[in-house]
Amino acid sequence: MIRVLIAEDMHLLREALVELLSLEGDLTIVAGVASGLEIVPAAVEHRPDVAVIDIDLPGLDGISAAAELRDLMPECRVLILTALTKPGTLRRALGARVAGFVPKDLHPAELAAAIRVVAAGGRVVDPDLALVALEAPDNPLTQRETEALRLSASGAQPAEIAERLFLTYGTVRNYLTSAVAKLGARNRVDAIRIATESGWI
Repeated sequence: MIRVLIAEDMHLLREALVELLSLEGDLTIVAGVASGLEIVPAAVEHRPDVAVIDIDLPGLDGISAAAELRDLMPECRVLILTALTKPGTLRRALGARVAGFVPKDLHPAELAAAIRVVAAGGRVVDPDLALVALEAPDNPLTQRETEALRLSASGAQPAEIAERLFLTYGTVRNYLTSAVAKLGARNRVDAIRIATESGWI
């Protein structure tokens, strides 16, 4: 029996997924959560084999939650569900070592099949999503520039970013200025928009 955790913030969709997947004889749903912050605690409590995680969750996005889960419970395989086709999103998900990346509108039987493949140690990546990622330009930002821009997007000011990243105020200002220049943006807000639309933050 494959033990499955479902993370989906839309109550109706989460309940539908639980109901449909429960009809599969070899799958058992051990937990259903509505936010990214609930994933790790629920996984620790219920020990799922596979976590099916919506990419767009409140509190902590699906990819960040997947990365935390993989660090804490590498035996739990992660399958990301997405309605987003931002080119950098798949690369970010693969960087978090997820085992699967499929669209949210997948037929329930196909989702069940993907869960089985992931549980067996395989990988499942939707070909259309993979094509979008392959055709997209690489992220020109360094890891530090990306982190600084991501924190800026969350509303943090440079002084707060410096404190959180253990950097000096001047270094953070340099990273943000460099990010704006590399993205050909008009200002920091525009840089955040470009990076977000590209799936880099």
